[in-house]
Amino acid sequence: MNQNGTNNNLIASPCIRQCCLNEKDICLGCFRTLDEILAWSAANNFEKENILQDCEQRKIAVEKYL
Repeated sequence: MNQNGTNNNLIASPCIRQCCLNEKDICLGCFRTLDEILAWSAANNFEKENILQDCEQRKIAVEKYL
């Protein structure tokens, strides 16, 4: 932790190099939206954690239909 109480460790991108956007602009590899993919490099860890949580929810929703 740093003096601001935040962790300086970078959160790795969830990209698995299987990029294919569906009709809602959600990647079928990592389950990020196009906007989340574009914002990832500038996002702080808090924002990245939120994106990852949203991705997990999208993945669970898709897996229910498989």
